[in-house]
Amino acid sequence: MDVRDIQVLIKIKVNKFLLNSAFVLILFFIDRFSKVYVIELVEKTEISEIYITSFLNSYLVWNTGIAFGLFSFSNEFTYNLFTTLIALVNLIIIYLAIVTKDFRRYFFLLILGGSFGNLFDRLFYGSVPDFIDFHIGNFHWFIFNIADIFITVGIICLILAELLYKKQRDV
Repeated sequence: MDVRDIQVLIKIKVNKFLLNSAFVLILFFIDRFSKVYVIELVEKTEISEIYITSFLNSYLVWNTGIAFGLFSFSNEFTYNLFTTLIALVNLIIIYLAIVTKDFRRYFFLLILGGSFGNLFDRLFYGSVPDFIDFHIGNFHWFIFNIADIFITVGIICLILAELLYKKQRDV
């Protein structure tokens, strides 16, 4: 392998890193834009619940817990402990995205983009703004945000990919 081959390999790695980073940043900024828009809308109108359709509302709540408001914390130590754990999980996801050589890398990056959005909010606001409220009649699902959608879709795709990929390997 000569110097030119090494330069080409480095260029390919750098381009892949830049593409992956851009993907995560785009997801992060989509999430940020949606949250800032809803927060500013609520501040301007002083209305925290907006009826969009018969099954969808925008209702701003501040989530101190984790996914879908589970395990909401009033204790600062517990909140900080979970925030630290989330940051560590992000490092593991970054590692998995780096070592994964197939299409599943993009599922990890999808999770990472959403997770960065929620982690930013935890650090900046001390909680995560959730505002998407799906419901059927009086039955309301958990209120969530765009980052939660990215994380959930990424996890579902990873599970499906693993199940389908495993079946292909077993055949």
